[in-house]
Amino acid sequence: MAKAADTGGKRLISLAPDAWVKWVTQLPEVVAKEILASEFQWISRETDVLVKAYSKDYGDFLVLNELQLRYTKHMPLRMRAYAALAQERYRLPTYPVLINILPPPPTLEVVSSYEQEFLGLRAIQDYRVINLWEVDAEIVFQQPLPSLLPFVPILRGGGEAAVVQRALQMLRTDAQLNQLEPLLAFFASFVLDSPLVQQIMRWDMAILRESPWYNEILAEGLQKGLQEGIQQGVQQGIQQGVQQGVRNQLIRILRQRFGEIPHEVEVRFEGESVEQLESLIDSALAVSSLEEFIRSLPA
Repeated sequence: MAKAADTGGKRLISLAPDAWVKWVTQLPEVVAKEILASEFQWISRETDVLVKAYSKDYGDFLVLNELQLRYTKHMPLRMRAYAALAQERYRLPTYPVLINILPPPPTLEVVSSYEQEFLGLRAIQDYRVINLWEVDAEIVFQQPLPSLLPFVPILRGGGEAAVVQRALQMLRTDAQLNQLEPLLAFFASFVLDSPLVQQIMRWDMAILRESPWYNEILAEGLQKGLQEGIQQGVQQGIQQGVQQGVRNQLIRILRQRFGEIPHEVEVRFEGESVEQLESLIDSALAVSSLEEFIRSLPA
């Protein structure tokens, strides 16, 4: 089994920073000078990456990269704050980019600007949006864009076994890139059957736990569970809140992947332990259909 690796945004972009900034800015002559510190008080995550770039037409400027597992309604405000803090710290023009990895629920519109008017004053922040599911997988191989190799399965046209195998071969030919195999396995599980992913990767599916985005999905559920535990009262206990939060996260993942879930399926999750629910989350991420997930449920 491959070793756990740093597959956060900084690690990914540092593999080929020039190719990355050319891709996100669409400026063929731009080059990356250095990856800067992006710790701005309350803004500090593995997926925030700040690159100082140079173009002969525009001089030095900042490329602000936010890799978001799934777009939320709070992202426009975050992009506004991130851009302003970076520009204030480094005194350079900013080019903010939001990279959305997985599609949001159909009821949530992805927007490319923050706008607010209060007491006659306006605040506006534009930013570029790149939705990975709209990016052609072939671009990754042609340019090439090694930072996007782990995301190939969820790119347009990348959900075929042959394409995933092609990405895996490229990762395994480079000592730096082969550490990204856990991330490729994670996203391959969204589009291919679990046995097929196992066959391609020649791993146990426990490798999915090594992805920081898997941990982010699980952490969201655990955090929600703690909040619900407090709201439900001390007498019900934090543990019950955690269980409810993980259960809700399991249902959320199933709905995001497969649409509405029959009520009788949701009922079957009640009373399950946190460990059992986490195991079901693994299954929900690995299967390719709701029917396959239901068949995997314990009798």
